[in-house]
Amino acid sequence: MQEPMLRLNGVNENLKIRVETTLQGPDSPGKVAKALHALFPEFAIPHPIIEPELGSANDQHWACDQVPLDHFIQQLHRQQILDTALDYMSTHYADGSTMFTLSRQAALAGKVAFPLPTEVPLGGVITVHLEGETLADWLEAATWHRGRDSVPKSIHDDRTMSGDGEAVTWI
Repeated sequence: MQEPMLRLNGVNENLKIRVETTLQGPDSPGKVAKALHALFPEFAIPHPIIEPELGSANDQHWACDQVPLDHFIQQLHRQQILDTALDYMSTHYADGSTMFTLSRQAALAGKVAFPLPTEVPLGGVITVHLEGETLADWLEAATWHRGRDSVPKSIHDDRTMSGDGEAVTWI
């Protein structure tokens, strides 16, 4: 029998959360809204949503604070990308804060994809900022899985992916 997953959402654990994205040029606000809601169902979309027309390109910045992260964390578990998620979400971790990006195009398909640090993926990105005294512990708890009982993993350990997103080989 599988143990029930710990239900963390960040808000209840006193994290400061900000999820944001920038719409530019021909970006469809409707599709961006669907992408955001696929990972963050409680993200408040600004209204009215006006689709771009020829001659009137988008230039909008959407941001929402204290968006619960529980659905996003569930997606990480479903996709079984917990170690990658811990590495990527903690790449910029310092002094109780971090930020990371997610592919909007992948989110539109209901998937979590972490773009390589040197690339801006087609379709743009969603940026997540997290802050809190217990953020390091929260990230490790949110991405925990049974495999860590036999192969422990923590933020910035010697098994963390390299800066260019490549896997680190270890024995």
